[in-house]
Amino acid sequence: MDVLNLIGGRWVEGDGEEFADTNPARPSEVVARGRFASAAEVERAVAAARAAAPGWAATPHHARAAVLVAAADLVDAAADEWGAELAREEGKTLPEAVAEVRGSARILRYYAGEADRESGEIFASPRPGENVLVVRKPIGVAGLITPFNFPIVIPAWKIAPALSYGNTVVWKPSSLVPLLAYRLAQALTSAGLPDGVLNLVYGEAEAGSTIVDHPGVDAISFTGSTAVGRAVIARCGELGKPVQTEMGGKNASVVLADADLDHAAEQVCLGAFRSTGQKCTATSRLVVASQVADELLERVAARAARLVVGDPLSPGVEMGPLVSSAARDRVTSGVARAVDEGAKPLAGSSPYDGEGWFVPPTVLDLPGTGVDFWRTELFGPVVGVVRASGTEEALELANLSDHGLSAAIFTRDLGVALRAVERLDVGVLHINSESAGTFPYVPFGGVKQSGFGPKEQGRAAREFFTHTMTVYLGAPA
Repeated sequence: MDVLNLIGGRWVEGDGEEFADTNPARPSEVVARGRFASAAEVERAVAAARAAAPGWAATPHHARAAVLVAAADLVDAAADEWGAELAREEGKTLPEAVAEVRGSARILRYYAGEADRESGEIFASPRPGENVLVVRKPIGVAGLITPFNFPIVIPAWKIAPALSYGNTVVWKPSSLVPLLAYRLAQALTSAGLPDGVLNLVYGEAEAGSTIVDHPGVDAISFTGSTAVGRAVIARCGELGKPVQTEMGGKNASVVLADADLDHAAEQVCLGAFRSTGQKCTATSRLVVASQVADELLERVAARAARLVVGDPLSPGVEMGPLVSSAARDRVTSGVARAVDEGAKPLAGSSPYDGEGWFVPPTVLDLPGTGVDFWRTELFGPVVGVVRASGTEEALELANLSDHGLSAAIFTRDLGVALRAVERLDVGVLHINSESAGTFPYVPFGGVKQSGFGPKEQGRAAREFFTHTMTVYLGAPA
């Protein structure tokens, strides 16, 4: 399958280097091929977005919404086909991949619904014959940079609000997952999106830097690693450019002595191993009350050992490969380093035997919080365990991280759950469910080193993709 860049309404091959997208379960199989956009083509994409911005902003919100609804219908109709393509290029199991494609359609519909919601406020004025209006206006051209791990749903939750609120877009997806980016852009253009409103450019770090630096791009929304995100934040600060980042996580699940251990073990494993642990909200730290630690860990290790690992398109497979050889090497070296520092493998000590970038679901009993694993995000199917003497220590350990994206706590005590709401410094908290998962109508994002700027999803996205204008509306004398 050949994929193309989209610039100013035209599908173009690209003048940059060739790239190939391979199946991480069978690396010899090429899923898609293409060429990166050259620097001149990125410039043309920005120019096209700028030229299209006034017309798109002036388009009635309901007309913009109609495009999103039509695109959602196209995405839903193709969900099975595109889900299989997603599984082949990224490595998610087929059920997860199809669910992700359908999830992107739901996001498109949610932001289409913004046309029916209030778009401003009115305040009373102390002066007679005057009202004060607060209206929302688009920011202009949005530069969007998206990662590999959710190749259609993360782009959807950036592109949909950007377009709904009247912005135009220059979008650089991860070159590891070009096919689903191509599919989403196809759906939006086929749904009637005007030329230049959405521009898709494939590229590596240089293309991302060009988008960030470009004076024709008014704001940047980035999802990716903490290191790159911090560099993007710093550069946007120098340029005085609004920026929104969703970065890494080192998410803890806390299991207290009164928890339902069977339920907790299942949810911990879903959080740690679903999507092969390649999500920023994955459970990678497990804090368990010492009174029930042995019982819980027996259940977690047994569930991890039973997980069916293999080709994500095969029926019954519960976990696929990592996205690349580099990802596999990073995870396996991180596990080896933890073992060298005293961690004891409870599951996952045997390497995967076969083609593809597979690693086994791994549970590590850590010697304490001083090991590198406690601090470093591996982005793979590995969870490290420490024991806590009681509730207060458990909450302290969960907070013991530079990251603050997601957490989960398992308890039957409502008072303890409410205390966790007060004490845990995260952007997303799950009580008696896995640490991963979000809905399109509520805010998503982290604190500390996990996020910067306005949150994504729900109406929180409006705080980034629009700015306010305060209008003092007085009657003529």
